[in-house]
Amino acid sequence: MKKAVIYCRVSTEKETQESSLERQEEELLALSRLKGFEAVRVIRDRASGYELNRPGMLEMLDLIKMEKIEAVLIQDETRIGRGNAKIALIHCLYKEDVSVFSIADDGELRLSESDSMVLQIVSMVEEYQRKIHNLKIKRGMKRAVEKGYRPEENLKNRGNDNGRSRKEVPIAEIIRLRENGLTYEEITATLRGFGYKISRATVHRRYIEFIENNTDSL
Repeated sequence: MKKAVIYCRVSTEKETQESSLERQEEELLALSRLKGFEAVRVIRDRASGYELNRPGMLEMLDLIKMEKIEAVLIQDETRIGRGNAKIALIHCLYKEDVSVFSIADDGELRLSESDSMVLQIVSMVEEYQRKIHNLKIKRGMKRAVEKGYRPEENLKNRGNDNGRSRKEVPIAEIIRLRENGLTYEEITATLRGFGYKISRATVHRRYIEFIENNTDSL
């Protein structure tokens, strides 16, 4: 049986909203049975639909990753959110291959033409961002190798047991690549491509620290 999360939301903390949450939960439990889902969790939120920082919503996103949730059940699309928050959260769910079912649609969520178009644009932009990122990594790696960088001589698990650990920051390589004209961003992309989990800020900081330390010693 496919796993589902029931998500209920009201916009305020008023006690008068409690009956709305109870009604949503009751109707969504019935929907889950009708559609053949196992409702593994009922989540209640009391927050504005324009707000992204909702305890229940964040709990649901965590649960999706941990429990391999396949569907989220809601009363209608406004329960997920409103405005940009709604688009952002639906996009997050779709990226995780999670279907959204609503009582209002008596099945899978049917978005308006404009909302569907926005989601398509967001997905397209993300895909191009991934392509650009990969191209930057390839370009940085190519430039680094052309400048004499030999990853097999510096990384463990790649032919040299005495090489640097992949988790360490290869300061010598940062200095050499910087001196060979690569930007901090290119150095970061290059080292990530070779297996180092490192940020641009760390690359910049370590380089500056090296320069300052060596200047003081002169």
